[in-house]
Amino acid sequence: MNITLVGLPYTSAQEQEPVTEEPAEEEEHNPILPEVDEIIVGALAFLIVFVVLWRFAIPRLNQAMTGRTEKIQGDLEKAETERREAEELLRRYEEQLQDARSESGRIIEEARKTAEQLRRDVLERAEEESRQIVARAQEEIRAERDRAFEQLRSQVGELSVELASRVVGAELDPERQRRLVDDYIDEVSGMSNGDGG
Repeated sequence: MNITLVGLPYTSAQEQEPVTEEPAEEEEHNPILPEVDEIIVGALAFLIVFVVLWRFAIPRLNQAMTGRTEKIQGDLEKAETERREAEELLRRYEEQLQDARSESGRIIEEARKTAEQLRRDVLERAEEESRQIVARAQEEIRAERDRAFEQLRSQVGELSVELASRVVGAELDPERQRRLVDDYIDEVSGMSNGDGG
């Protein structure tokens, strides 16, 4: 039976090679330490990986870290700028609020002064109108009194003339009668004015 292994014929002669069990001097192998050829292969693999990382990955990582640092720095600066702007807006708002309060106080004070002046003006006008009304009423009373006095004078004159003509028994001429009555009334009114004053 011939078996061919990867292109080599397998013969029975090969089977008959004596297997000698010679104790080879085998070095005792430490299970913790790797073999030298494994260390060399591992070191070469590490060196290749390190070079590839150093050449391609680390610059990209550095670039990403630098970009991230710049973005964070920019965000911090932007936040600081916005904080300053917010503080400035707050300061302006507080100033405007204070101005509005003082302006409202000034407006209230002006309104109070205006109301006080208006009240005084109304009172003065009311007093002036009442004085005018009293003056007109006094004038009307004087005019009415003078009219009544004139009517009374003429009635008293007529009664006096009639009474005098009965007493004297003769008639007086109307002009003379009128003069006598007027003189008497003036005398009486002078006496009444002197008593009243």
